[in-house]
Amino acid sequence: MGYFEIGIYHPKTETNMGTLWRSALQLGASGVFTIGKRYRKQSTDTNAVIYNLPLRHYEDWEQFCANRPHGAQLVAVEMGGVSLSVFAHPDCAIYVLGAEDSGLPPKILAKCQAVVALEAVGPLSYNVAVAGSVVMYHRVFLQNR
Repeated sequence: MGYFEIGIYHPKTETNMGTLWRSALQLGASGVFTIGKRYRKQSTDTNAVIYNLPLRHYEDWEQFCANRPHGAQLVAVEMGGVSLSVFAHPDCAIYVLGAEDSGLPPKILAKCQAVVALEAVGPLSYNVAVAGSVVMYHRVFLQNR
């Protein structure tokens, strides 16, 4: 099944990062990351996830690209992408979520090998931590059904 990591580009709040981090541990991620951290501190790690799953901070996109695992495909999670329900996850993937208020910029979307979107009944986007959790759940439990 390979491995996967997940992270947020320019995360706005520590609570969203903490929720994503905890979900990543529960769903078997190899690591979590932030690119261009905007929040002040990580205060939501109530289950000591830090001892079980690494969280790395990258100053910018270039530093992230220079240090990401070799061979892993970049998968953007963004509105307008391929529907998650039909998406075939790569064996080795790095999922990149956009900021809560601005999403992913076009320059980053262009660097990703795939863009995946979550279906919804309403017109609004999902919370970033919820979107990441749903993508990971789909990868781990639903993709081969």
